Amino acid sequence: MFPNIKINRDVTITLHRFADYFKGFEKAEAVHEIFGDQTEKILNELKVEFVSRRGYMGVDEQDGHLIVSAYYLRSGSERDIYLDIIHEFVHVRQFMQGMKLFDTRYEYVDRPTEIEAYRCAVKEARRLGMTEKDICTYLRTEWMSEKDFARLTKAVGVNYDPGTDSHR
Repeated sequence: MFPNIKINRDVTITLHRFADYFKGFEKAEAVHEIFGDQTEKILNELKVEFVSRRGYMGVDEQDGHLIVSAYYLRSGSERDIYLDIIHEFVHVRQFMQGMKLFDTRYEYVDRPTEIEAYRCAVKEARRLGMTEKDICTYLRTEWMSEKDFARLTKAVGVNYDPGTDSHR
C-alpha cells in the first residue's frame, strides 16, 4: 500500500525478572500463603513489565506476568506498593490455576477473583498493624463509586465508616 514501508507487527514486549527488581518477597508469610512451597520457583520465573502509563499494577491476561506503572512505582507509598503486589500475586496464582481474571459477568468490586485478592491484601494490611481507616484509605481508588466501595469493603470484611474515609 505504501511504497518502501515495512511494518513488523511481530513485536516482543521486553520483560524483566520480578526477582531482579523486587527483593525479599520470597520470605514474606503472605506470599507463602499465596504460592505455598512453590513460592521461590514462581517468583524466580515471574516476569514484570514496567509501563509508562499512569495507574497502578495488574496481571497480563495472556501470560500472567505483572504489569506495573513506572509512575506508581516512583510515586506510590512503599506500603501501598507492597500490598498491591500481594493483591496481584493472588491474580498470578489464579491465572496459573486457569481462572478468568476479568470475568465481565461481574462488576469489578463483585468479581470473585478481585474479592479474593483484596481479602489477601486486607489480611496482610492487618498483619502490618493498619487500622480499619488506614485499610479503607488503601482500598479506595478513583474509579470506584461510593456504592461500589461500600460493597467491596463489606465483601472483604473491612469496617467502613463513610464519615472518616479519605482518598488514596
